[in-house]
Amino acid sequence: KYRAEYNTIATSLRKKATMLQSALNANPSIMSCNPAEGAMYLFPRIYLPEKYIAHAATRGYNREAADACWALELLETKGVLVVPGSGFGQNNGTYHFRTTILPQEADIQRCAKEITEFHNGIHAKFN
Repeated sequence: KYRAEYNTIATSLRKKATMLQSALNANPSIMSCNPAEGAMYLFPRIYLPEKYIAHAATRGYNREAADACWALELLETKGVLVVPGSGFGQNNGTYHFRTTILPQEADIQRCAKEITEFHNGIHAKFN
């Protein structure tokens, strides 16, 4: 019984990780995501236009933390909570966020759609 439950959970987590990663990799010029490797998180890289980084500065975020502004605006506009990568010691000049694969599949699909729409909007507005 334990093995069956374990396999069901592991299969679901792999499916959700692949689903989210594929959605986030749909437009690699603005976002890219490596596979989850044994964790319940993905750590996508986002590419932020210079004009967006300047916008983040008007909201009090330094250049290195522009992804924190991005994460807050994602929450404010789409209701999706992610953790900005600047809190994880990312390389200077790169921007990321961390997200989990634990929600139900329908919620993962909705979040992927909301994140993608939000980030496409950032590029449409600030490029």
